[in-house]
Amino acid sequence: MTAPEESPVQQQGMPTVTVSWLRAPYPSFVVDADGGVVEVNEAATRLFPGMITGAWLADVAPSWLADAHSRFTAAARRRADPPGGHPAEPGPAGVFPVQAARGPHGGRMFAAHPTPSAGGDVAWWLADDTDRHAAEEALRGERERALLLTEASSRLLASLNVDRCMEVTAQLAAEHLADAAVVVAPRSGRRHAVIAASEGRTSRHTTTMDPTLVPGLAEALQGFPPVPSRWIDPLALPGWVVPDGWDGPVGSVVVTPLPGHGVPAGALILLRRDGHAAFTASDELFGRLFAARAGAAVSAARMYSEQATITRTLMAELLPPRLHHVNGVDFAGGYRAARDSERIGGDFYDVHPGATPDSPSLVVLGDVCGKGLEAAVLTGRIRTTLQAMIPLAGDHQQMLRLLNGSLVTSRHTRFATLVLASVRREGGRTGLRLTSAGHPPPLIVRNTGEVEEADTAGTLVGALPEVTARSAAVDLAPGETCVLYTDGITEARGGPLGGEMFGETRLKAALGECAGLPAEAVVERVQMLASQWVGDRAHDDMAVVAITAPHSTHLTAVDGRTRGRFTA
Repeated sequence: MTAPEESPVQQQGMPTVTVSWLRAPYPSFVVDADGGVVEVNEAATRLFPGMITGAWLADVAPSWLADAHSRFTAAARRRADPPGGHPAEPGPAGVFPVQAARGPHGGRMFAAHPTPSAGGDVAWWLADDTDRHAAEEALRGERERALLLTEASSRLLASLNVDRCMEVTAQLAAEHLADAAVVVAPRSGRRHAVIAASEGRTSRHTTTMDPTLVPGLAEALQGFPPVPSRWIDPLALPGWVVPDGWDGPVGSVVVTPLPGHGVPAGALILLRRDGHAAFTASDELFGRLFAARAGAAVSAARMYSEQATITRTLMAELLPPRLHHVNGVDFAGGYRAARDSERIGGDFYDVHPGATPDSPSLVVLGDVCGKGLEAAVLTGRIRTTLQAMIPLAGDHQQMLRLLNGSLVTSRHTRFATLVLASVRREGGRTGLRLTSAGHPPPLIVRNTGEVEEADTAGTLVGALPEVTARSAAVDLAPGETCVLYTDGITEARGGPLGGEMFGETRLKAALGECAGLPAEAVVERVQMLASQWVGDRAHDDMAVVAITAPHSTHLTAVDGRTRGRFTA
């Protein structure tokens, strides 16, 4: 039928109103419960040319709109005739609450709003929702990109391995940014490490490629801003850029730097196949944001790797040595850093064989003020200086004066305590010369179980312009031991109440039980008791050295320095 220009519309529970809608700017039409078009305005006819009175909605409108009408009328029937026999009540305005249906048509997005009318007809009006849909899509895309950056940061920072960070960078970029991704590391020697990812596969190789053959790559490896994607000819790419297993030509390429901490961490190459959407300006911008996160992680991993290498090299020089027999005398040492996570600290010991066969061996045990790497560095300096003075091993005062002078005039403001022990074997006699410089005096463990303090004392090294010290001469009978230790043992707090110091009395009592034991057994005993005393509590560095005179049996050894065997 033909609709009049002024058409009355009555909604459930509402008075009859007259609406001038045929020339309304919004497409509007009325559809009956069976899906037939009852009325239609001019805007709707322009939008849907086939929509006329008497046409079927499914034939002239998009499927999403026809489906929405079917769902709406079915829901209206259920509300009007529910299984329990009690119709649902309308909302405050007399109309049942509904949601708009959305869908595309003619390259635009529309929102269709239904309104039920008397007799089961439904009046629909459409609004152009393109801008809102685009804004929502843009917001959704930005949220997805933000989540990707968060995921990338989490996965990249989970490892401090350079190769692993580069591999994760390529995998994430190939999964979310492009069809394939290639990470190029800075040149090492004459070669570049290259990691490529595509379709879940990752490969790694090194190449002597010329970066100038890829536009923007040489600049990216130097940290310069990337060139626009449109400047790169995909067909001119060298073969090493395309991952193994790639099928078809490359359609679009992006090259962007991986920024590092002061030094570029490499470059990222993104590839898309021919026929896929080319990289847009927005894609290139997001690629740079991703590359910034990845570059920071790769750079941090590379810095950690370099620092770990330096630390291993330093530790190899700073860790206390493994002691052994020297000229028939038994030496043993033990060390425990203040923190279990560290292997170096401020306590140290060394045993230096004499410069000549007739020269005494020199034992040094010390404690540098402070803890950690700074203390370890000063420890290394002191040890190196003392090693250079081995020819003066018999003159402790001169050694201490020279060492004190080098520390006082240096940029370091730390001081140290030391104890020096010169050990000389003459016939069957083992003689020691002991000198303490601000350090606890050595303890002598006699075969009777008696423990004596060596009569030596002195001032700190590196604290005053002049250092003074008093030396003591001690003879060890066969099987007797001289123990040098740091205050980290006697001042270790623990015990049943947790705050009591281990103390010299307990140390002497423990050593008295070690009479006649080898040097290694004495050290293990002291370390075990100190560790049990502190438990898992905080403590200072601990170091102990034992010097044991050989028994009356004869010890044969190669050149007097290596382990031999006892003979009658």
